[in-house]
Amino acid sequence: MVAKFGGSSLADESKVSKAAEAVAKEVSKGTKVAVVVSAMGKTTDFLMNTTEQACKGKISNDDLDDILSMGERTSARIFSAALRAKGVTCRHLDPSDPIWPIITDGSFTNAKPILQDCEKLVREHILPLLEEGAVAVIPGFIGTTEEGRITTMGRGGSDTTAMIVARALQADQVVLVTDVDGIMSADPKVIKNPQRLKEIDVGALTGLADSGTKFIHKKALKYKDPSIGIKVINYASGDLDSEGTMIRGGLPNNVTVGVEYPSPAMAVTVVGDAVSRSPQILQEVFQKVKDAGLPILGVSMDYNSFILYLPEGGTSGLLEALHSTVINYKETLAMAVRRKLTFIKVKGVGLEETPGIISRLAEALYSEGINIFGLFTIASSVLVFVDSEHREKAVELIRKSIKVKAR
Repeated sequence: MVAKFGGSSLADESKVSKAAEAVAKEVSKGTKVAVVVSAMGKTTDFLMNTTEQACKGKISNDDLDDILSMGERTSARIFSAALRAKGVTCRHLDPSDPIWPIITDGSFTNAKPILQDCEKLVREHILPLLEEGAVAVIPGFIGTTEEGRITTMGRGGSDTTAMIVARALQADQVVLVTDVDGIMSADPKVIKNPQRLKEIDVGALTGLADSGTKFIHKKALKYKDPSIGIKVINYASGDLDSEGTMIRGGLPNNVTVGVEYPSPAMAVTVVGDAVSRSPQILQEVFQKVKDAGLPILGVSMDYNSFILYLPEGGTSGLLEALHSTVINYKETLAMAVRRKLTFIKVKGVGLEETPGIISRLAEALYSEGINIFGLFTIASSVLVFVDSEHREKAVELIRKSIKVKAR
């Protein structure tokens, strides 16, 4: 098991003791445990604010990383001491150790792990510790370059450390210990009494993250092994075996581009007056599409109109049914249909780290005279509709524009 303790679960002496007790309990069952720790409480914020004020912003990123790393490095030492006080054999790691396993590039304050090196070193140095019965305590968030300079991996860095360690060890499970009962059906700060989800697919979780929910950073999910489940639990339980939310599946490591729907698509445009204020129109339209047994590939809407993107095949009866809805409401005026469209999907958790991706793909299509008839962004994906005549050309242009491999 890889257990990652967030800052809120280590915020004071009683919480550190409780966390160490939870690990000790798991070890007593015979479980081999690697622990990843964040800085205690708000330590990183304190270090950041103090440094910025003391230096008036005149500090290099590599010096800043060296300072910020002290939060996790200290946390690892304290956690290890707490484990030893409970009779648990353990070893805390530090970037100064010759067996330090997390190697990154030199992008200080937002370093990227060199996955192959990390996995090799974890297997060489961490696995033997666990096999000998010791608990390995690893500071999250931080790494070192190949030259030994300390880096930090930005927000979500400790989660990233946990995912990499679990991946290399082929762990049975990653347990993320936080200050919430798991992943909720809505943000408790916005919605009263949301429910805890027992399970969620990693793809759905990235959709929540795109909307601002930060249960776990998308950057860390890139390193999740699809075969390893993640469990999010509340530190208050004091038991790593307690119920929480299971995160299943995995994400592609790279951005991919391909034709999402094999058959030609069409765009059905409905115009009128204040259409968006009449939800019964949309309800009736969606029901007719459902009755026709067709999926809705995309929806676009503004105040006075909406567009449905649908598979083109076998829709003559559906179009008549949709037209009957249009002429039945005073808010709707007319409809139009554009046929022979291709639905291309650009997908990957790396999209949020690719600034300007939409402008680049749009410019690439424009340069060859290919028009875009629909474009959406959702859950780390960009959906593009173009004329089917340009299907292969459009896919290749988009791939080249964002430099991804064919799938």
